[in-house]
Amino acid sequence: QVHVVESGGGLVQAGGSLRLSCAASGRTSSTYDMGWFRQAPGKEREFVAAVSWSGGITHYADSVKGRFTVSRGNGKNTAYLQMSSLRPEDTAVYYCASRAARSLLIMIYDYWGQGTQVTVSS
Repeated sequence: QVHVVESGGGLVQAGGSLRLSCAASGRTSSTYDMGWFRQAPGKEREFVAAVSWSGGITHYADSVKGRFTVSRGNGKNTAYLQMSSLRPEDTAVYYCASRAARSLLIMIYDYWGQGTQVTVSS
């Protein structure tokens, strides 16, 4: 079993920045992709960004391109989502997910965290 934990959420003003962290443990592997998703109240969960197991390939939703940056940590089983120029519409619960490596265009992930709340005030 793989256990995924997110951290770093909080309240920030519009235009501000926030960094989310994700750590996977248990029966994980260094060849696991890690993705970020979010779900706003009353909306379906949506893809935000993903990073390959090597950290060399990234993929972003159009809504966050140029504002968010996804990266891997040195330990490879960690990932980060640096969020800048935040907007009120970025308010959501952010989830980290992990899975064995495959194309980042495939949005199916096997292991999910509990989520961390990000609130952007106007």
